[in-house]
Amino acid sequence: MSRRVEVAVLYALFAALATATNIVSQWASLGIYRGPLSLPIAMAFGTGTGLALKYGLDKRWIFRDPGTGIALHARKFTAYTLMGAVTTAIFWVTELAFDAASPDGRLRFVGAVIGLAIGYTAKYQLDRRFVFQATTP
Repeated sequence: MSRRVEVAVLYALFAALATATNIVSQWASLGIYRGPLSLPIAMAFGTGTGLALKYGLDKRWIFRDPGTGIALHARKFTAYTLMGAVTTAIFWVTELAFDAASPDGRLRFVGAVIGLAIGYTAKYQLDRRFVFQATTP
C-alpha cells in the first residue's frame, strides 16, 4: 500500500474515532446536565475530547512528527487548534442547523457527523500546510 493510500485510510479511521469520541462525549454530557446552555456545553466538551485524541493520532501516525518537548507540543497543539477553529465552526453550525430543523433534537447528531466530515477534510489540508509542514507525507 502506498503512503498516500495509507494516510488516507488512517486519516479517515482517526476522523471516525474522533467523531465517535466527540458524539459519545456530547451524549454523556447531555446525560449529566440538561440545564441552560446544555447543548453548547456538550458541544464544547465533545470538541475538546475529539481534538485531543485526533491531535495525538495525527501527530504520530499521519504526519509522523518526531518533535518532543512541552514547548514544541504546546506550539503545535496551539496551531492545530487554531486550524481547527474554522472547521469547528463548520461543524457547530451544521449541528445546530440540524438540531433546529428537528423538533425533538434527534437530527442533531446527524448534523454533527456531517459537519465533522466536512471539517476534517478541510482540516487535513490546513494541518499539512501550517502545523506539520516539515513532516508532511
